Amino acid sequence: MQTFFGMILGALLLGFGVYIYDSMQTSSVANGEVAATHRTIVNWDVAKADWDALRDRAHKDWVRISSK
Repeated sequence: MQTFFGMILGALLLGFGVYIYDSMQTSSVANGEVAATHRTIVNWDVAKADWDALRDRAHKDWVRISSK
């Protein structure tokens, strides 16, 4: 159980760490030399769209399963 909790906690810490690191970097939309060298690690717009699609699909599946 401790190992499972450690893996979950580690994944959350990694996700938050990457988000904080990316929030301090220059946007990939910015122009100039700095934008080319300091790109973000994650495209957060795409990640949010994928997360929303996963959440909606899980909700639809839950409604379908619980209605039986």
